Amino acid sequence: MPTASSQTDPFRAAYSIPVAGGPMYVARAGPPPSEASHVVVALHGITASHVTWRAVARELVARTDMCLLAPDLRGRGRSADLPAPPRFADHGADVIAALERLGVPRALLIGHSMGAYIAAGMAADHPGRVSGLVLVDAGLPVPLQEGTDPDELLEAILGPALARLRMTFASVEDYVAFWHAHPAFANGWNDDTEAYVRADLGGEPGDLHSVTSEAAVRLDSSSLLLDDQARTALERVHAPVTLLRAQRGLMNDDRVMIPDDLLAPLLADRGDIVAELVEDTNHYTIVMGSGAPRVVDAILQMLN
Repeated sequence: MPTASSQTDPFRAAYSIPVAGGPMYVARAGPPPSEASHVVVALHGITASHVTWRAVARELVARTDMCLLAPDLRGRGRSADLPAPPRFADHGADVIAALERLGVPRALLIGHSMGAYIAAGMAADHPGRVSGLVLVDAGLPVPLQEGTDPDELLEAILGPALARLRMTFASVEDYVAFWHAHPAFANGWNDDTEAYVRADLGGEPGDLHSVTSEAAVRLDSSSLLLDDQARTALERVHAPVTLLRAQRGLMNDDRVMIPDDLLAPLLADRGDIVAELVEDTNHYTIVMGSGAPRVVDAILQMLN
């Protein structure tokens, strides 16, 4: 399947990591972990893949001699055949397995969307393995009002994404055009975005579809709504935390992922958390577009 190539792909190596149920794909940008000044592990969102991090990885390896490891999490990307995780913490266990296999005793974690909750959970459960966290547009304790129907809430939040996972497309170009029309990319389409979209596609012409597992998405979403350990992991983190939030939401609208009324109590309680609004970005472009250099800045500031 053709891929966008105008922008250089920073992921020049990859590993197949044995985890429960089969191999997990981990892409690498920069030198091998043993030769790098620091190791950064980048964790993607709920329907995404490691390709989310192309812009961040390219910027990071251009400015430093760090190694960035980006796994395709269970049910996504080139790990799509791995069974959905029975527990949300299993994602963290998979990443720990990768660190063990690659001889990395300690890493800085960056997480976008769902990946921010995985990163927070790892820092809470394995504090000796995590030097710091950069959480991108997610990671705060998720409030769930009493009496809320989780299935209804899941449909309200992820309805369009779940619908996309069931769609089929006649050609790669049709799928690219479908994403090109997404409001989040109205002014932010680039080669990295196109590479991200193309990497999500599987099947045969005439019956192409997203490789992301709906079962994995549903299980992970339910965990973030109902599993107190997953929802509130950040409250148990003692590592340094930088929180970057986008100015606009999933649909490039005013429904931001981290509203002021959710952030303010956290900052009042945790004066050690650094929070920053990344202007002119939405939930996607904060990592795949103009926000990527700011993510790298946050990494460097944390390590200096």
